[in-house]
Order: sequence, then C-alpha cells, then structure tokens
Amino acid sequence: MGKARNTKRARGRLARPAALLLALLLVAGAALAFAGRKQFQQMEYPRRYEEYVEYYAGKYELDPLLLYAFIRTESNFDPRAESDVGARGLMQITEDTFDWIKSRIAPAEALTFDDLYEPETNIRFGSYFVAYCLLRHSDLATAAAAYHSGLGTVGELLADPAYSADGEKLDEFPYPQMRRYVQKITASYEKYKQIYAAQPE
Repeated sequence: MGKARNTKRARGRLARPAALLLALLLVAGAALAFAGRKQFQQMEYPRRYEEYVEYYAGKYELDPLLLYAFIRTESNFDPRAESDVGARGLMQITEDTFDWIKSRIAPAEALTFDDLYEPETNIRFGSYFVAYCLLRHSDLATAAAAYHSGLGTVGELLADPAYSADGEKLDEFPYPQMRRYVQKITASYEKYKQIYAAQPE
C-alpha cells in the first residue's frame, strides 16, 4: 500500500509540470498565431512610401492611415499605375486635376503630368487633394466621393434632396462605381486603424 501511495504521489508530481508545460505551449501557440495573423494583415494593408506619406499627412493635417487607405484603393501602391481615363500614379490623379492642384501649390515649379509617376510628387498632390475634399466636405464618405467623381458632381448631388437631407453630407451614392469606391475607402481606412492605430513604432 505504501508503495502504491508513493507511486501515486510521484505521478501527481510529474503531472503538475506537464500541465504547466502544456499551458505554456498553448499560450505560446496562441501568441504565434496572433503575430502571424497580424503580419498577414500588415502585408495585406501595407504602409509603403512612409517618408512621403507621413510628411505630407503632417503638412496637410491628415491621418496618415487615411492616405494609405487612398493609395491602396487607388493603385495598390503601384507608382506606375494608370487608369482607363488616364489617371496616373499612386493616388490616380487625372491631368485636369493635376493642373488645378499645380496652380494652387506649385505654380512656379517645372512639373509636368509625367511627374505623377514619381511617388513623392504624386503623394504630395494627392494629399493636398484629399485635404481639400475634406475641407469642403467634412464627412469622409462624401469627401471620398468628391475625390473619386469630382467636386462638381458631388456638389450637384448635395443640392438634390433625394441624395442629401442637409446639403452637406451625401445620404445616398447613386452611381455604382462611386458607391463601391466610397465603400472601399471607408472599409480600408477602418482596417488600417484596426491594424496600426496606437501601435508602437
């Protein structure tokens, strides 16, 4: 009987460290899974061209995460991207919009439409336009619609009570392409905030 009790005690002593080791392994596995998921999310929603994004976000008082959302939506971070309507670069700026922005922020600079393939120039111009749209329309969805479809188009929609109750914010986005774009920008921005906001550098 004494021998049996000793064997039982020995098994009990061995079981406790084994249970502790198993718990530690489970915690470590969960931590690795979380880190892997975070890394995958960061690959899917990257922060590229950080030097330019951070600088121009600061200059125009924007959340840099919002600029990343615009760049990801517009070009998926391809500086050579060009749309069917000729919009160019990271933030997909058309020639008419380029000329308008240049007249406001760089009238004396020898910049051409081709310079929009250069990341810094594109982010500089695109950041200004995002900031301008937000200055005109404080609601992000409405500002995103203006960035995509033009200030004039959004202005006309805001004047129509079928699409805006207060003339300041769009309640409806009647064009499918505009609606999809707004959804992409707002969803991407929320995802960037979820992944990166309050994260230590």
